[in-house]
Amino acid sequence: MFLTMTFRWFLVFSVSIAVTAIDDDLIPSTLDGPFEPVTVPYDVSLRGNAVDLPDTDPRVRRCVEGFEPEQISVSLSVNYDSVWISWITGEFQVGNKIKPLNPNTVASVVRYGRSRVPLTDEASGHSLVYNQLYPFEGLQNYTSGIIHHVRLTGLKPSTLYYYRCGDPSISAMSDIYHFRTMPVSGPRSYPNRIAVVGDLGLTYNTTDTIHNLKSNKPDLVLLVGDVSYANLYRTNGTGSDCYDCSFPETPIHETYQPRWDYWGRFMQSLISRTPIMVIEGNHEIEEQAGKQSFVAYSSRFAFPSEESKSSSPFYYSFNAGGIHFIMLGAYVDYSKSAKQYKWLERDLANVDRSMIPWLVAAWHPPWYNTYTAHYKEAECMRLEMEELLYSYGVDIVFNGHVHAYERSNRVYNYTLDPCGPVHITVGDGGNREKMAIEHADEAANCPEPSSTHDEDMGGFCATNFTSGPAAGKFCWDQQPDYSAFRESSFGHGILEVKNETWALWTWYRNQDSSGKVGDQVYIVRQPELCLGSIKLPKSSFADS
Repeated sequence: MFLTMTFRWFLVFSVSIAVTAIDDDLIPSTLDGPFEPVTVPYDVSLRGNAVDLPDTDPRVRRCVEGFEPEQISVSLSVNYDSVWISWITGEFQVGNKIKPLNPNTVASVVRYGRSRVPLTDEASGHSLVYNQLYPFEGLQNYTSGIIHHVRLTGLKPSTLYYYRCGDPSISAMSDIYHFRTMPVSGPRSYPNRIAVVGDLGLTYNTTDTIHNLKSNKPDLVLLVGDVSYANLYRTNGTGSDCYDCSFPETPIHETYQPRWDYWGRFMQSLISRTPIMVIEGNHEIEEQAGKQSFVAYSSRFAFPSEESKSSSPFYYSFNAGGIHFIMLGAYVDYSKSAKQYKWLERDLANVDRSMIPWLVAAWHPPWYNTYTAHYKEAECMRLEMEELLYSYGVDIVFNGHVHAYERSNRVYNYTLDPCGPVHITVGDGGNREKMAIEHADEAANCPEPSSTHDEDMGGFCATNFTSGPAAGKFCWDQQPDYSAFRESSFGHGILEVKNETWALWTWYRNQDSSGKVGDQVYIVRQPELCLGSIKLPKSSFADS
């Protein structure tokens, strides 16, 4: 243990930015791993507030008039010098006779600058309206307000900008908001805090999550799928606690789109000043007439797809200082012959690890999940993509989908591997569906293999383990060695990258209102150890 601690401190002080402000002796690092598996017992008192905010709650009510902007948000482009500003004007409509607004009637303008007054720069963008249509008797249709997206360019790194958005020609401009750009990409340049959350919804638990998340003052929010849970509602606005149980007889799975507007209003106080980056989850599928899907997701958020040379809002990438984020789509084709896979190969090959040391990937359903909920559901995706991510040395993977928290040891192909990524599941944002509390390794909880198939993910690949302690079995008979820590509680996580080698990951439970830590670990990169396993695209680790 003494030698391990000595080596850890040598690594910390061998880089130019030392880890400070935290007592390192109390926080383990992946250098101390692999860790013995830990399961925190479920606290039955935590379920009480998994109830959605009603449409009468003042936090979700429309509080603007005419075509004044609402649901304002900021999202990143590929690099620090560009961001997207998004907002909505006009009122949505629900009913059998809806008349979509004309997006050309309201301009998309952002005035911005480094001083609050005057706002010296101006940018224009584009606008759209989307519909959610159900041509069946008894089901109501929806048409949105006018959704605006404007890209600001030529921005300075790590700089505070003020902005107003709207249409100045009709005196419909927002209040003045502000955001801070990301730092320049470099091995010693990182955002202070990145919040990671999944499966939010809009419950009273969600409000606790966002309140606690705000208190950590993040520079960026990563939302790993399942946003509004509008598809837990019928088109008449009545809700359900279960995706399947209340919709058995409808000709198409209904969704109540105003829940998206409620979510945008509630989140505005955070995401109008802190950039949010979103990837789709299964609750964003929202099939409608003509087999269209993901329409709300694709319309409401701005994605740096074109800037990152992706042809789709379902997968894209961006930089935040010395971190390259890869956002992947689990509900579109991910096979080796698909456009997404080919894009991923090109994107990974173009990352200069001497300038951008950290690779972080995110998608919705986890590959390494020991809960019965969604157990091995994403196995086909893992089999297609894991080797590619491993070969380029991805450091951390974030997922949601499973409504609990779990952190893995470094793992590859179900085997402990010091060069594999740490997988972290944060599907505990607070949505109204039930929390995952049962584990597949507990007696009588191992699912039937056929029950793990999800048709939205394209295939069935879940089989028995072929090697290791669980060889010949579909589930382990104890918490797997690749599962380091798991707990069924609502919460969120904060990633703080300290330098090109060390990053601090902290998970906070909602019930710990004092800010007490639920789980904490330093994730340490060891590129010199993994040179034989990792492809070297533009420059070798030895040069960094």
